[in-house]
Amino acid sequence: MFSDLSKAFGQTGDPAFRRVFFISAAASLVVFALLWIAAGYAVGLLDDQIVQWSESGGWFTSILVWGAELISWLGVVVLSFLLFPSVMLVIIPFFLEDIARAVESKHYPQLDAGREPPLGETIWGSLSFLGITLLVNILALPLYLLPGVNLILFYVINGYLLGREYFEMVALRRFALAEVKTLRRKYRGRVVLAGFVLAFLLTVPVLNIVMPIWATAFMLHRFENFRQLEA
Repeated sequence: MFSDLSKAFGQTGDPAFRRVFFISAAASLVVFALLWIAAGYAVGLLDDQIVQWSESGGWFTSILVWGAELISWLGVVVLSFLLFPSVMLVIIPFFLEDIARAVESKHYPQLDAGREPPLGETIWGSLSFLGITLLVNILALPLYLLPGVNLILFYVINGYLLGREYFEMVALRRFALAEVKTLRRKYRGRVVLAGFVLAFLLTVPVLNIVMPIWATAFMLHRFENFRQLEA
């Protein structure tokens, strides 16, 4: 497993990897620019509500407005920082083929081109993965407040989800869905363990931005190893 991870890290400077990273980062920045515009509009409405609520138009209102703006913008900044990797997770599948071909060209030149998923399938897969991830983590939110339990629970939940998602994403280039699920169940322990590694990378600042690209390459290597075991 660590050999596969090392191969994924070692290809970080590949032109295809760099291209996908910059495009994905730019697309994520556009998403957050829209978020900040919406936040600015919302903060303006909040200011108006505070002024209308307060009977005084003097220093007390000014302090309330200033405090509300500070808290609101800090919330937007923190939310942007936390969600940026998640947005990257959604965008990366659109460039799956670029990453996969770069990995296969270097490490598996004997393979023919895999099946490129239709755009509709990619969109549905990305949105459904994001929705399931958010839903499960929201349901687990009360347990995240328990010291000691929260970190373990985060890795267990997101390790399973990330392992499953990325394995199926790369495997569907070669196998039908039923075959993919059969192979994933057979090597369930290794897939989940690989997912734990990805969940850890997701919690490391800066590295978590590149994680989706590494995850794709890493899981492709894992998938090819499983295929060799099946041969």
